[in-house]
Amino acid sequence: MSLFWIAIRQLAEIEEQMATSKKVITREEWEKRLNDIKIRKEDMNKLVMNFLVTEGYVEAAEKFRIESGAEHIDLATITDRMAVKRAVQCGNVEDAIEKVNDLNPEILDTNPQLFFHLQQQRLIELIRNGKVEEALEFAQEELAPRGEENQSFLEELERTVSLLAFEDVSNCPVGELLDISQRLKTANEVNAAILTSQSHEKDPKLPSLLKMLIWAQNQLDEKAAYPRINDLSNATLEDPAV
Repeated sequence: MSLFWIAIRQLAEIEEQMATSKKVITREEWEKRLNDIKIRKEDMNKLVMNFLVTEGYVEAAEKFRIESGAEHIDLATITDRMAVKRAVQCGNVEDAIEKVNDLNPEILDTNPQLFFHLQQQRLIELIRNGKVEEALEFAQEELAPRGEENQSFLEELERTVSLLAFEDVSNCPVGELLDISQRLKTANEVNAAILTSQSHEKDPKLPSLLKMLIWAQNQLDEKAAYPRINDLSNATLEDPAV
């Protein structure tokens, strides 16, 4: 992310100058500064591969590995991890729990919060499917004992069970628990836990670097007019607004 480091370096230089007006940096000067910064191809490849592996793009990761000559990756671990994530996203929580235990039983054994959230999602799915008696029994037998040991678990359990008090969940204060976004939240939590267990970073680096680039540009905007990137998808430099 040479653009990010250029912005940071330029910001520091401008602040040192303590200029009273904005400095204008031409495209020619900006591009020259970009070319002066050398980034190893291996580092860029690792950044791309980190994104593909973390987000679970199996085929793309394998093709990129072949084309870039990057180090070998275990595609089976990605496939298994994404199968768990898909199961949660589809509401098949029991299947997801089985798959997690097949991958590594210690993941749930050492992460009580994750296991509670998976069980909470099971309860939500029972309520979604109108299985009221089964939902109450499951809440009492599986979740209530955990709530007695943890106040935050108890509060989440009470919020979830309160769904049963409303015939029209669209007017329910906790109706968002039945949204697909709740499934995605739980699925992402499981995905992150599996990545951590496999010694991978739970979040891809690329989005964070893009956020840092945006932050650096916003800081630099106050000090200078320079070729800015507004379209991150194409990374096109725009002439400075003078």
